[in-house]
Amino acid sequence: MVNFKGIIAEQIAKTVNINKEELESYIEIPKDTNMGDYAFPCFKLAKELKKAPPIIANEIKEKLEIDEKIIKKVEIVGGYINFYINSIIIIEDVLKNFEERKEDFGNTQVGKGKTVIIDYSSPNIAKPFHIGHLRSTVIGGALYNIYKYLGYKTVGINHLGDYGTQFGKLIEGYKRWGSEYKIEENPIDELTKIYVRINELCKEDENVLEECRNNFKKLEDGDEYCKNLWTKFRELSLKEFQKVYDLLESKFDSWNGEAFYVDKMQEVVEILEKTGKLVESEGARIIDLGEKMAPCIIGKTNGSTTYATRDLAAILYRARTYNFDKALYVTSYEQILHFKQIFEVAKLLGIDEKYINGLEHIPFGMVRLKEGKMSTREGNIIKLEDLLNEAISRALKVIEDKNPDLEGKEEVAKKVGIGAVIFNDLSNNRIKDEVFDWDVMLNFQGETGPYIQYIYVRTKSVIEKAGYLPQLKEIDITKLEDNESFAIAKLLYEFSNVLEDVTLKNEPSILSRYLIDLSQSYSAFYNNNKIIGEDKAVQDARLYLTYVVGSILKIGASLLGIQMPDRM
Repeated sequence: MVNFKGIIAEQIAKTVNINKEELESYIEIPKDTNMGDYAFPCFKLAKELKKAPPIIANEIKEKLEIDEKIIKKVEIVGGYINFYINSIIIIEDVLKNFEERKEDFGNTQVGKGKTVIIDYSSPNIAKPFHIGHLRSTVIGGALYNIYKYLGYKTVGINHLGDYGTQFGKLIEGYKRWGSEYKIEENPIDELTKIYVRINELCKEDENVLEECRNNFKKLEDGDEYCKNLWTKFRELSLKEFQKVYDLLESKFDSWNGEAFYVDKMQEVVEILEKTGKLVESEGARIIDLGEKMAPCIIGKTNGSTTYATRDLAAILYRARTYNFDKALYVTSYEQILHFKQIFEVAKLLGIDEKYINGLEHIPFGMVRLKEGKMSTREGNIIKLEDLLNEAISRALKVIEDKNPDLEGKEEVAKKVGIGAVIFNDLSNNRIKDEVFDWDVMLNFQGETGPYIQYIYVRTKSVIEKAGYLPQLKEIDITKLEDNESFAIAKLLYEFSNVLEDVTLKNEPSILSRYLIDLSQSYSAFYNNNKIIGEDKAVQDARLYLTYVVGSILKIGASLLGIQMPDRM
């Protein structure tokens, strides 16, 4: 598509001794459309040019060579130069590009030849897959889809929590009370009961906690009884987790969890030993990170390994296996310190600096109940499978109230209910904590998943009512000169930039916000313009624009992991 920022930057570059690329990076899109389609902030040049921004703005404007076919007006407001683009140029450019690309619209192939690894979801074996895991699953899934759409070779890894001290506790609990629980019938719930019970006993008796630690050490050393129990817990858990992944339609390229790295940790320890940085402290083996942060524990006092050791082994393995450009870790902000430590210690592993620079933690806020934080130990959780089924059930009730005769309403309710949960999670900046609220989530009028789906269905029904879809070559684009059409075209033009911005900031809410804006923009277009009317040329142009909006809403929603119903 036409690079309007580039055209503006090129003209400004002719008036000042600054390169076009730098100038282009300064150009903004004003929130108030009355302030132009693009704005250049001259205060960015004030220091270098040693002049006040308004003076710079006027000097640049006087020297600009403007192609009026593209830029219809230039205005100075304070220290800003505001540029107004010819609306038909943008509309024509967007529609022609869409006609050429269709299913690939907005794909700039910026990631061609690059590999990104995304480590996400990662539930703990033998623990409930609860709404606290939802955020990692849907944020990671959205990033996976968007990176892949932009041409990256994308590897999704479900780094399962299938190792660690909690298994020592579960093994101890199972030894003591296993026969009391129907684990085969209801594995996660029954194992959770054992876990909660053994935790209570550990609080009361330090000797029991020590037995749990010893169980984990036995597991690491290959004890057959402990290993068989671990295998059983893992297989039963994965079977339960898959029910949730099926509902969310989540897929992964690798299921290598912590246990996969058990035989790879010794190499990490040996590498760290050779650096002379691995030292003993109060019986444990640590890497002292100085005043920067707390030391990174590599080995516990009883000789067992740590979460950190396994993460370092994973970095080494992934660098060798995938030759990644980026490795993203999508976990809660509670692990910020952990990943700072890991990434610092990873510098000692002797791997290429490319891999070190590619490591990035993508933190997110917690999901909280109105009553407060959840805890598996306290038994205060909401299972994700129950939540998703409840969302489907509530969506079905809304549909039955609004459109009881709708065909296939159970399937529609599934798309609406699960779409509502996903969008609710992705609609705000990921670092913010999320308080779970059904009334907000399933609102068809608010800034929600169901609202985007509703607008998409409206675009489908408009085309269905017309009974045909015009071809672009038959359309008179000048019939789309109204403000609402231009507002839509500008949003469509920005779609590829929005997707690239998501990957630059690893922030899916940028796309969520965009889909709301596009939906609201189409709603204004629909309310203020008669789409199906007496003038066939106007009707054809507006129908085609409707078709493009519906297509981009569907592409954008699918990148977030949301399916669109054809009817609601």
